[in-house]
Amino acid sequence: MQPLSITEKHDMTAAIRVEYFSTAWMAFEFIIGLWSGLQAGSILLIAFGLDSFLEIISGATLIWRLKKENSGAPAAVVAAAERRSSLVVGSVLLLLSLYVVCVSGFNLVTHAAAESSFSGIGIAIASVLLMPILTLKKRHLGQKLASAALVEDGMCNITCAYMAATALLGSLLTWLLNWWWADSVAALILVYFVASEGWESLQTGLDRD
Repeated sequence: MQPLSITEKHDMTAAIRVEYFSTAWMAFEFIIGLWSGLQAGSILLIAFGLDSFLEIISGATLIWRLKKENSGAPAAVVAAAERRSSLVVGSVLLLLSLYVVCVSGFNLVTHAAAESSFSGIGIAIASVLLMPILTLKKRHLGQKLASAALVEDGMCNITCAYMAATALLGSLLTWLLNWWWADSVAALILVYFVASEGWESLQTGLDRD
């Protein structure tokens, strides 16, 4: 691997900083989302928080990759770490999807209702606003560095924005209209994004094996 130029090193440093911020935000999102979900009995917010935890793993792996690439590590070492991370995250996302389907189905059958969560609504609004900004920043830096992984990670932020919007809609319907089924139905919609993300990540890991 050839040494990076001064411009590339500057862009690489900027990319690592963006990933640090993104991963730190996901940690905050995980804590607030999971706590809000447990407090309100909301499977929707619990799933949203747990997905954020998996994004932390993905983000940490990308930071490791960028640092290794910045220091001139062999491409094979970087690829092996990416493959392991993709397999782990993909598998857990699919298991999370199964969990959400089972619990949401049970809640719909038993008419179990979640309580309103203002903290959950707040974190969802913040994510809807922040994720597109991170996507644009990562895509810009990824194109400059010719890093497909960074561009792909930026697209994951768009998926996170869709998930946040779904969580926001479900939480608002529960709060404003007191629809007992809104949380479970929104959680099932969320499964589409979680499962798609998980399957893509799993296939990525298997294709590189």
